[in-house]
Amino acid sequence: MKAALLYKPGDIRVEEIEEPKVQNPDEVLVKVEYVGICGSDVHYYAEGEIGDAVLEDPLIIGHEPAGVVLELGPSVKSLKPGDRVAIDPAIHCGRCEPCLEGNPNLCLNIRFFGTPPQQGAFREKLVHPEHLLFKLPPEISTAGGAMLEVYGVAIHAVELGKVKPGYEVAVIGGGPVGLATAQIAALSGASRIFLSEPIPERREMAKKLGADVVIDPTRADTVQLIMDLTNGRGVDVAFEAAGEKETFQQCVDLCKNGGTAVFIGIPSDDRIILTASRARRKGLTIRMARRMKNVYPRAIKLAASGRIDPEEMISHLFPLERIAEAFEMLKGKDKGGAIKVMIEI
Repeated sequence: MKAALLYKPGDIRVEEIEEPKVQNPDEVLVKVEYVGICGSDVHYYAEGEIGDAVLEDPLIIGHEPAGVVLELGPSVKSLKPGDRVAIDPAIHCGRCEPCLEGNPNLCLNIRFFGTPPQQGAFREKLVHPEHLLFKLPPEISTAGGAMLEVYGVAIHAVELGKVKPGYEVAVIGGGPVGLATAQIAALSGASRIFLSEPIPERREMAKKLGADVVIDPTRADTVQLIMDLTNGRGVDVAFEAAGEKETFQQCVDLCKNGGTAVFIGIPSDDRIILTASRARRKGLTIRMARRMKNVYPRAIKLAASGRIDPEEMISHLFPLERIAEAFEMLKGKDKGGAIKVMIEI
């Protein structure tokens, strides 16, 4: 079967590899049909590392897949061949302290698609445990199913921020996760949502998805404008979803006294610089978003009910053979005007 292997920064190759086989009773063989490209995938492609997770051997990256069930292990009861499924990319142990405390996203033994050494999803077939496969209803396309990981991250981030009805919220960064975060915050009752994003196509999408005030940070001072529009109060919750050096501090500056900053973005140099006195004097709560936990069923319900349209953000579709072209586009500063890029396997 074909798979895309990342050998080193900027060097991703589509090659033939051995097909996986169902080996355990609870495993399912899935034909992968769509995989979204995440910002973290772009980090691996451009830099070969995220923090202390370093590319050493050829790696299949990608962790936002959906596909069709091909074969079942003998104990699998909830699925059948032909079912379309969204695939949770995180395999947690279920036994360590974080897992037992209800935080599987913090599992000490986690294996996550496309994080060394765990192989990811840019391949034609994969084998995965039954409990991490979520059947898609007719209302959700398979491509839409591949977007549910993005919405899962957003749901988790909004829950970390404890957004309540009437809250004012800022989102710094209008990539797919930032856009989904703004949308989930709106569904959670936020009364006004500010979103800052330099790419025009993403700003237009932000308006469609529920952002009330959309800011071009290349033409306006994001912090000053939002502070002016809130009469100097600031926002209840600020979400960082850009991963740029200055945007973490912007979230601190934007929060009201006693507010909450939620950091979702991944800085390219693995460093966050904050003015401690501002955060301290405001008495801020700072939360670090680590992927997601137990959210696929809720994301599916939101999509099936029409509250969200997970396909709406998909702006570009590339075949697996052109995956290098897709990554080169996303590596550029303007992202080629892309919102969400999907690989069709």
